[in-house]
Amino acid sequence: MSFRPALIVVDMQNDFCPPDGSLAVSGGRDIVPLINKLLASPRFVLKVLTQDWHPTDHISFAANNPGPNNKPFESFVDVQNLVGKKPEQTMKQRLWPVHCVQGSKGAEIIDGLDISDVRFSVKKGQDPQVEMYSAFSDSFGNLTYGAGGVSHSLAEELVTEQITHVYVVGLAGDYCVKDTALGSAKAGFTTYLVEEAQRCVDPSTWPDVKSALAQGSVTLVSIDGSEVRQVLEP
Repeated sequence: MSFRPALIVVDMQNDFCPPDGSLAVSGGRDIVPLINKLLASPRFVLKVLTQDWHPTDHISFAANNPGPNNKPFESFVDVQNLVGKKPEQTMKQRLWPVHCVQGSKGAEIIDGLDISDVRFSVKKGQDPQVEMYSAFSDSFGNLTYGAGGVSHSLAEELVTEQITHVYVVGLAGDYCVKDTALGSAKAGFTTYLVEEAQRCVDPSTWPDVKSALAQGSVTLVSIDGSEVRQVLEP
């Protein structure tokens, strides 16, 4: 099959960007020029955004959990796989400040990002019972639609367009970017994460992130590398 690349721009939202974001990622706005460079390329068959789109009662919000172990960034709670109807399956969920609430200013895409050629936005994390870092599934691997989780089946959209390669950029590198890239690879697409076009909540975890990406068959590439040149050069 011929080279048919897609670009996924992850969670470039006000709440994830300085100076006023409730969960601001240091340097989050600095990657806009690189992302716009990729967005301007006509080589991409499909360009999509993702957005966290949480209800006010989301389980990951520290404010929705009782003290004393409800400190944003620090505390964890046990969550059950209720969406998948497997309550015996549990995981630790890190607690966050309230962020990207549906319809809020914080959930909007930041100014300065050229989204004129974006086909659609995948609104994720809509189920209050579970976090959804990946645009492909929630943290337990479930995929539910509408108010139950996510607005689009991204894998199906990519298959419909006969996409062969997926490029992932955005925020945050150690969470939604990482997990979206891993979800893309798991769905069968050759997947690249452009290193310079992401920023992490905790940059010190980047070596571990790189290891997880490699184990999940995601290739970390440079904006100056051959993989990116083939979508930027005429």
